[in-house]
Amino acid sequence: MSKKESGECGHTHDASSHHHHHHHHVSGNIKVAFFLNLGFTFVEVVGGILTGSTAILADAVHDLGDCFALAQAWYFEQKSGEKSSARYSYGYKRFSLLGALISTAVLLTSSLFVLAHAIPRILEPHKPDAGGMILLAIVGVLVNGIAMARLSKESGMNAKVVALHLLEDVLGWVAVLVVAVVLYFWDIPVLDPLLAVIITLYILSGVVKNLKAMLPVFLQAVPDELDIALIIREIETLEHIHAVHHAHIWSLDGVHTVFTAHLEVDTRLDAEAYMQLKELIRGLVERYGLYHSTVEIEYPGEACRNVLSA
Repeated sequence: MSKKESGECGHTHDASSHHHHHHHHVSGNIKVAFFLNLGFTFVEVVGGILTGSTAILADAVHDLGDCFALAQAWYFEQKSGEKSSARYSYGYKRFSLLGALISTAVLLTSSLFVLAHAIPRILEPHKPDAGGMILLAIVGVLVNGIAMARLSKESGMNAKVVALHLLEDVLGWVAVLVVAVVLYFWDIPVLDPLLAVIITLYILSGVVKNLKAMLPVFLQAVPDELDIALIIREIETLEHIHAVHHAHIWSLDGVHTVFTAHLEVDTRLDAEAYMQLKELIRGLVERYGLYHSTVEIEYPGEACRNVLSA
């Protein structure tokens, strides 16, 4: 026999069912977060006008951006759970990563929008209806807190970025609540824009962190938690393995990892030896938590078909 795959060793039917359930669960939580956010955005617009609070109106515009981010995140999370097709042979898990990137871009834009409105208010502050702000802030903390709680324990970059959107909203409303209580008793309106700037800068630091985590996935870098050199050395200690080349590890979406390699053997394997080698590779795949693996066997004297260096 010439070449075989030791692929999808840990990708069993139960695992597939688990991944499908996971995507359905994440998608459902994003859906709930979207409708909660959309409904409350309309409440914010009306409340901002009635209270005369530009901070609340600015937050309403910001939440409109969040609604867009949640809508596309919901769509991409659903898409990422679909089975592979002839065109997308690895499936749609990277669509979740695309959703995370778009959400991050929206979060970055909306944060800059908030800064653009908060900084001028530091120079010319005015006191809005503090009582109305307190009521809206309490509702805002509850609504966004419920949505964030449903997503905070999910894995995957998409869910994490959406949770960051909701964390921004929760912190924003806590700030509005604190400022509103202060304004109710003291005339210090400049606290409102100052807190808005501090919270937005904190959220922007989270945006930078998420971008730093996403870019290596887009560029197919080896995940930080895996040591490809160690894995290669471990394979090379197996019986009949002469050398390993064209070894690659990358992540589909920040959660599911793919491994491929060419294995040079020192003899032509019979059926039993080949099956034993395949089982050893399967054990390695499961031990390192690799989602999908493909290895190609090269016999002594056989030229590698890949002319590019590994």
